[in-house]
Amino acid sequence: MSYSSAAIATFGNILGTLDHLAAKAQKAGVSDERLVEGRLAEDMLPLESQFRIAVNQVYMALGRVWGMDIPHEETALASFDEVRAMLARAREHVGSAGEREAAAHDAEIDMTLPNGMRFVMAAHEYLRDWTMPNFYFHAATAYAILRKEGVDLGKIDFVGFLARYARPAG
Repeated sequence: MSYSSAAIATFGNILGTLDHLAAKAQKAGVSDERLVEGRLAEDMLPLESQFRIAVNQVYMALGRVWGMDIPHEETALASFDEVRAMLARAREHVGSAGEREAAAHDAEIDMTLPNGMRFVMAAHEYLRDWTMPNFYFHAATAYAILRKEGVDLGKIDFVGFLARYARPAG
C-alpha cells in the first residue's frame, strides 16, 4: 500500500468516525449551543472548532499532496447539521482524491505556519508526521468533549470502522 492510499483510507475512516460522533451527539440531545461552547478546558478551542480543524487538516493535505484546491472551512459551525454537512463534503473530496495521482513520496513539502515557523519535509513525512497527528488530535478531542458533554461513547465509537474486519470467534 502506498503512503498516499494509506492516508486516503485513514481520512475516510476518521471522517466517518467524526460523522458517527456528531450523529450520536444529536441523538443524545446535545444542544447546538454546546457544540459552540463545549470544551475540555477554558483555554482550548470549542467542539465545533475541533470538527472544523480536523477537516481543514485533510483539506491542507489534499492540496499539498494531491494538488486539490479546496477552500478551508473558516466559518464557525452553528449546528450539528452543519457539522455533518461539512463532513459529508470532506468525505466526497477524499473520495475524489483517491482518483488522482498523489505527489511522489519524496516530493518536497514546504510550509510556513501563521506564526512564521517553517517546515520542509517529504510528502510521506508531511502526511505521517504533520497531518495524521494533527488530524487524530482534533478528532480525539472532539470525542473527549462529547464524552464530557454526557454522550454515551466508548472506544468502539472511535474505531467503529474496524467492524468490517470482525469475524466470529473460533
